Amino acid sequence: MNQKSENEAKKSENLEQLAELARGLSHPHRLRIIKILAELPADNQCMVSSIVDQLPIAQSTVSQHLKILKETGWIEGRIDGPRVCYCINEEVYAEYTAELEHLFGPG
Repeated sequence: MNQKSENEAKKSENLEQLAELARGLSHPHRLRIIKILAELPADNQCMVSSIVDQLPIAQSTVSQHLKILKETGWIEGRIDGPRVCYCINEEVYAEYTAELEHLFGPG
């Protein structure tokens, strides 16, 4: 494969990854969940119940949104006894913002 073909393949792969990350944010409740988690101190994690308390939806619906956010890489979950604690995946957040800047940046 020549250099131009390799660059085009990489760009296509990056756009597919960016689209998958965007899918994770494609609902207002998921955006709100990310905002809730982003407002926490870096060393803090959030329990599902505290997310449910801040949204006007049922716990089962919050759990479905958390599942999609986890599948798309936006959040990480950790089991703490009977509870699951969530935090933003900082690496994915940095990658997403960098890809958006690259996509919409100059030339």
